[in-house]
Amino acid sequence: MITVLRYGHRAVRDKRTTTHVGLVARTFGADRFIVVGSDSVPVNTVNNVTERWGGDFKAEKVKDWRSFLKNFKGIRIHLTMYGKPLSEVIEKLQTYKKEDVLIFIGAEKVPADVYETCEFNVAVGNQPHSEIAALAIFLDRFTGGKWEKKKFKDAKLVIKPQERGKKMESF
Repeated sequence: MITVLRYGHRAVRDKRTTTHVGLVARTFGADRFIVVGSDSVPVNTVNNVTERWGGDFKAEKVKDWRSFLKNFKGIRIHLTMYGKPLSEVIEKLQTYKKEDVLIFIGAEKVPADVYETCEFNVAVGNQPHSEIAALAIFLDRFTGGKWEKKKFKDAKLVIKPQERGKKMESF
């Protein structure tokens, strides 16, 4: 199971960004999305997408992120531009595919203890960039691109890919 924990959600400023982190987590192969704080909008939005577009993905919120992080049973990976380059650690990380994995993503300055608590601090680039893009790249590499073939069961909406135009089926 892959869980994505979004730290530092600020309700007014980060509503769309946090929602997009959850949508990327869902599409690119994660199983669960955790938002820190009391704002239910991103959680509800992501769960509504799952309801319409299918799959077993769950979005939840927690108040005590430190406890959640510390007590997580599995491998904890912190995505940070200060970490070891993804290309240098991806092979080692893939040896943990059969374990539960927590991917920690910050929206604001991350407390120092996160760097110590997580087994891996991984950089998808060492320049300022979007955590949404970093998560997408990380999940693609970590899962070996398996997300592209994933079937979302019980979907009420399905896109029918085509070169031009838009085609969608409703069930």
